[in-house]
Amino acid sequence: MSTLKQGEVSMGTTIMAVEFDGGVVVGADSRTTMGPYVVNRVTDKLTKVHDNIYCCRSGSAADTQAIADIVKYYLDMYCSQHGVAPTVKIAATLFQEICYQNRSQLMAGIIVGGWDKQDGGSVYNIPLGGSLHREPFSVGGSGSSYIYGYCDKVFRPDMNRDQCFDFVKNAVSLAMTRDGSSGGVVRLAVITKDGVERFIVSGEQLPEQYLG
Repeated sequence: MSTLKQGEVSMGTTIMAVEFDGGVVVGADSRTTMGPYVVNRVTDKLTKVHDNIYCCRSGSAADTQAIADIVKYYLDMYCSQHGVAPTVKIAATLFQEICYQNRSQLMAGIIVGGWDKQDGGSVYNIPLGGSLHREPFSVGGSGSSYIYGYCDKVFRPDMNRDQCFDFVKNAVSLAMTRDGSSGGVVRLAVITKDGVERFIVSGEQLPEQYLG
């Protein structure tokens, strides 16, 4: 598996997305690291690739930014040629194709979430290596290993919008508490047929965790 090249910046990340009836909630921390140094504490790892489709980026900041830009270009071309908005599955398949075909050169873990008329809210995970998985919720990045137990315990397939919002906020906050490469603020987006709502949960508003 590829590693960071000299001078390349890692986002050291916690990213997450979860489906609910009518949309998805995506979230991420905001810390970007380069080795032991925090080079950006307010990074936006939630990247818009089309009107109602976002990706959550983990891995090399340069790689994931470039991939997101390429996918956004292709989705704009698709919309122009076909006269309809692309589905979340189409966006996820484009991410998967780029990540898989360049798997030996890229360090990128992507979660794609959004809403479309065909499938409603949907979440796709493209981990390192370039496979593609449709999941009711997905977590990724260095902080994800700390919260799998919490997510498996708390997640229910019938959660509503507010429950999913709190689920993502609490899970990312837990990961930030334990993972030294995750931190800053929690950025969230709620994506539905009505559009996208963005939120920032700053340090003093984060749920309190046991620090033992």
